[in-house]
Amino acid sequence: VILADNPEIAKAIIETLHSAQQNVLIQKFVAESKGKDVRAFVINDRVVGAIRRTAQGQEFRSNVHRGGVATAIDLDPAYEKAAVMAAQIMGLKVCGVDMLEGKDGPQIMEINSSPGLEGIEGATGLDIAGEVIDFIADQAKMPDIDLRQRLTISRGYGVADIFIPEGSAFVGKTILETNLRDQDVVVLTLKRNESVISNPKSSRVLEAHDSLLCYGKIENMKKMLHDRPERKKKIKDLPETPVTEGTTHA
Repeated sequence: VILADNPEIAKAIIETLHSAQQNVLIQKFVAESKGKDVRAFVINDRVVGAIRRTAQGQEFRSNVHRGGVATAIDLDPAYEKAAVMAAQIMGLKVCGVDMLEGKDGPQIMEINSSPGLEGIEGATGLDIAGEVIDFIADQAKMPDIDLRQRLTISRGYGVADIFIPEGSAFVGKTILETNLRDQDVVVLTLKRNESVISNPKSSRVLEAHDSLLCYGKIENMKKMLHDRPERKKKIKDLPETPVTEGTTHA
């Protein structure tokens, strides 16, 4: 890791590394978090412990094995949510998520699939290794299964994501009042904004822009599918006439 104080130095470093045929990853320097970072240890979508690591002397990297000092902290909910989401995106059940404390909230720097235990156990006094062992033991009893594959074995049945747009007849109704169950359709999860509600109660009132993950009769679910709102195009429209070699467009 090389710290560049200004764009000119950064450019010189990049050119030097490129001349040696080395790949370069450029990261923003979060000044307000200089010499500090947060490590959240995530097990099975849950933060079981967190520490703040502080660099010593002139070293700007806060890793414990580089002499950084670790202290136990109570993690802010925003940082806890960011750590869990990062682990989920990477498909990791056990990991360490390193974050910087930026002025705009958590800045995820690294997700470690084989995090060390000495630093966080020493600072928190928690038995993190024991938590990992307990999780592995539970997983042996209930291994992951391919849910979609299992649910589509029955002919004519499958899984579908049903989006509820503005003006839908479902808006303002409870799941029970939609009569989905009478149509042989079961709601598995409800996604609202950034939250996912598993096995929602029949009394849950639906809102516009909700997304229902459903299992049931495919023929009936097809009738409920709505087109999602189109995203704004980021690519310019192609010219009406084909572009050939030597042709230029203003």
